[in-house]
Amino acid sequence: MSLEQDLLVKPLTARVNLAQPQDLKAYEASGGYVALRTAVKDLKPQEVQSKVKEANLRGRGGAGFPTGVKWSLVPMGPDSGAKYVVCNADEMEPGTFKDRLLMEGAPHQLVEAMIVTAFAVGACTGYIFLRGEYVVAAERLNKALAEARAAGLLGKNILGSGWDYDCFVHTGAGRYICGEETALINSLEGRRANPRAKPPFPQISGLWGRPTVVNNVESLCNVPAILVNGSEWFRGLSQGKSKDGGTKLYGVSGRAKRTGVYELPIGTSAREILEDHGGGMKDGYKLKCWLPGGASTDFLMPEHLDLAMDFDTIGQAGSRMGTGLLTVVDDKQNMVSVVRNLEEFFARESCGWCTPCRDGLPWSVKILMALERGQGRAEDIAQLERLTRYLGPGRTFCAHAPGAMEPLQSALKFFRSEFEAGVAKTPTEAGVAKTPVAA
Repeated sequence: MSLEQDLLVKPLTARVNLAQPQDLKAYEASGGYVALRTAVKDLKPQEVQSKVKEANLRGRGGAGFPTGVKWSLVPMGPDSGAKYVVCNADEMEPGTFKDRLLMEGAPHQLVEAMIVTAFAVGACTGYIFLRGEYVVAAERLNKALAEARAAGLLGKNILGSGWDYDCFVHTGAGRYICGEETALINSLEGRRANPRAKPPFPQISGLWGRPTVVNNVESLCNVPAILVNGSEWFRGLSQGKSKDGGTKLYGVSGRAKRTGVYELPIGTSAREILEDHGGGMKDGYKLKCWLPGGASTDFLMPEHLDLAMDFDTIGQAGSRMGTGLLTVVDDKQNMVSVVRNLEEFFARESCGWCTPCRDGLPWSVKILMALERGQGRAEDIAQLERLTRYLGPGRTFCAHAPGAMEPLQSALKFFRSEFEAGVAKTPTEAGVAKTPVAA
């Protein structure tokens, strides 16, 4: 299959080359920047918004909010003032590594997407907020930006249109909370990375108080292909597996034979992702349960493998598709240890802004550590269940703590006996676990 044909089936990864990504000349030879030229010369910003909306592209960062709808909330017109486009490339969700593939393997694809998105909302400046550990991605993105700038695709009077726009890479300092869009904006402004109250939403008041669109790397990288091939083509990429449009970067991590990232029609079943593409579990291991999209999603069981991996289907099953990268747990792993490891991460990454998250997450870790040592108390399990409610949706300032509670609440639901096994048989054995119990 030629690259041109491959781009019609796998528009996100057909150009990816981790060893030697395309430079500007090679990218343009493969059809790159056609979308930008089409948008600037033949379309109005609202027409670009409409095409993305008609394509039914839902955000690939985890929430699944329709991308075109998000753009349409930005004030337009000659008096709308300065506006910004921010790419959320702070990929710190445990078990997630898809955006790195795109940035390292096809940097010009993201650069073009940023420019087209900026045109669609009338932005003057863009920022790629990049996870600080992604050093190679930063180097390649900066090189791609420099090439685009030198070719007149960035900067003043882009392609003779009279429209000015420039884009920059901003590397973060390594905080998971920066994946939350308003915490990211605070960090970008040089402030502490605490989430902001919403409303107002960033589309109205974001970076420096100006209208701002924040989109995930994978979400943005779909945009050029939609303009080139059309909204109907994009919807058809799902092959009827989902009402959502496009392909999706799915992945597998854990004790599977072929861990990695695979571009497949959105709505592909979890079984196909794990068994056909991931090769199934390694010899000697059986699937115990799995996370559908990063650490902040609820565990699902082997009987859920035939579900379509799309936002609505996984939501109806009691979890979230999140980033769409499966993390498999094998039959030799203890669920108390698995969950304790996750909760330690979330406790460490709390910004400390609100009390339930700041104090509740370390409390859950303390209880889990006691159960892991076999020194838990009978009331500890009930306390963990209470924490999943006290730290649930609507009880905290942002979604960090509710996300942290998802693996805990589902592990308690499906594997309660493993938690009960950590309760000490005598009060003396439980002496080191002096966790107070709330009334």
